[in-house]
Formats: sequence, structure tokens, C-alpha cells
Amino acid sequence: MKTRITELFGIEHPIIQGGMHYVGFAELAAAVSNAGGLGIITGLTQKTPELLANEIRKCRALTDKPFGVNLTFLPTVTSPDYPGYIRAIIDGGVRIVETAGNNPQKWLPGLHEAGVKVIHKCTSVRHSLKAEAIGCDAVSVDGFECGGHPGEDDIPNFILLPRAAETLKIPFVASGGMADGRSLVAALALGAEGMNMGTRFIATREAPVHQNVKDAIVAASELDTRLVMRPLRNTERVLKNAAVERLLEKERTLGAGLKFEHIIEEVAGVYPKIMQDGAMDAGAWSCGMVAGLIHDIPTVKELIDRIMAEAEAIIRARLARMAG
Repeated sequence: MKTRITELFGIEHPIIQGGMHYVGFAELAAAVSNAGGLGIITGLTQKTPELLANEIRKCRALTDKPFGVNLTFLPTVTSPDYPGYIRAIIDGGVRIVETAGNNPQKWLPGLHEAGVKVIHKCTSVRHSLKAEAIGCDAVSVDGFECGGHPGEDDIPNFILLPRAAETLKIPFVASGGMADGRSLVAALALGAEGMNMGTRFIATREAPVHQNVKDAIVAASELDTRLVMRPLRNTERVLKNAAVERLLEKERTLGAGLKFEHIIEEVAGVYPKIMQDGAMDAGAWSCGMVAGLIHDIPTVKELIDRIMAEAEAIIRARLARMAG
């Protein structure tokens, strides 16, 4: 299947693995790229640029296909060594970067000069237009269904994607609620050039996370996510657990007086405990509503092959029959 996204990134299938904290390691990124999609290493999971350089080398040893690095620009007092991370990306020969968080404008000239294509994650049409205006090559449009940070507008993809298609000139992919061939065909029909999957890729055999995490996703329904940190305007969609219930109770009790330090125990530094140790109640962790559509733990290749076969069957058989 050829789309503007497959042509832009030199990949076989219009499927991107989103950057996920303590999930996007070389093993998963390489598996996605080897299966014809675009694998993504999560840059800030690596605590230093040197560790990111090592992870890039590891990924390159596992695949000769294109892969990217996610770099999230955080609004923190003590900023990560972004120049160092970008040097590691460029020196490692990576030619695709997924940016997220704050505006990446100041970093685009150096990335483009090195031949790097940039896809920026956006949760609204206005942010997507800004990404286009500053020179991003593509956009990942994240609907309200998505795991992680869905923004504050609460617009689901059935509205957000066609609105993006009406206004954007650069290609974009759909993110949030993406799980199978139906998702891909729907995304294409609504104007996207492919799809970005996060939660679905966690529940694969190659995902380097604890089995408890994968089992929790398979067991969850579409009703099992919660929105946290809404009072702080830093909304995150997470899978419900004991820590999330504690966090929500603090939000209800403290109301407008809620501060980040009140919930730091539930949200700070919890990902290694969950993703690596399998301590499922250690804190809040990102998960999309799409968990309700995830029923198995295949290999990455089995998943991508199945998605593409389903999509082809829907387009060539079901939709063609209806049109006929």
C-alpha cells in the first residue's frame, strides 16, 4: 500500500509505532521496521545522549530498514540535554524524528540540515497547522481516544481527522483508537495517510515490557481508562488501577487547590516499576481506549501482516461490493 507517508519515510506499510516511555526500545522498534512499518525508539527513556546513541546502534544491528526516534520537548525547569540527544540522532544516521510536547521549531533547522524528516504529534487542528507552518514534514493527529496526553479539547478522531484533512497540506497519520485493519481503512477514508499505534504495540511478543502489562491490556475493556490531571490542564489517559483511584480521589478532594506535588507519588518515576517490574498498581500509566479492541498478544509481524490483510479485504471486497 502506497501513501504519502510510506513515500516520505521509505516504508512498506503506513503503520507507525508511537514513541512510548519505557516501551520504545530497540527490540520493538526493529521488529516494527522489519515488518514493514516504522519503528520508533523513545529518546528520553534513555537517560543520557550516550545511552540513546547505544540504543540507536543496537537497533541498527537488528534492522536495515528505516526507524525513527521520538523526542518529547518537556516544559521542565531542568531541561534534558536536547542538543546532545539531537547529536546522537544525527550521528547515528537516524533520518526520522517524531517530536512531541512543546513546539519543536528551534530544533528543526538542524534536523532538516542533516536530512532528518520530522513528524510532530498534535491533538488539535490549530496545533497541526502550526506544525505545518514551522516546517514539520508530517503530523500525527491524536484524537481524544488516545493513551497518554489527548490535549484539552476532547475531540475524537471521527471529527478531528476530517478537519485536519480539510486544512493541512502536509501528510498526517491518525493516532488514538488504532488497532487493526478496520482502523487503517477508516483513517484513510477520513483523510489520513496512515496510522500510529501505541497501546496495540505494547501487547505484542517483542514489546520489552513485563507480561503483567500485556495481560492487563488484553483484559481491559474500552471502559477501563481514566483521565487524570485534568485540573492541572495536563490531561493523561491511563488504565485504571489502585494508584489511579487514589489520584482521582485527591483531585476530587482538593479541587482547585490541587498541585502537582500532591500527586507526585502516583505519577513520577513509576514507569520502570510498571513496565519492567510488572507492579501494576505502582502508579498511573498511559493506555488508550483501544484496549477494548485488543484480544491477543501476537508477534509484531503477525500483527502488521494481519492488519494489512484485513485492510485489503475491506477495501477490495466489502467496500467494493457496496460500491458496486
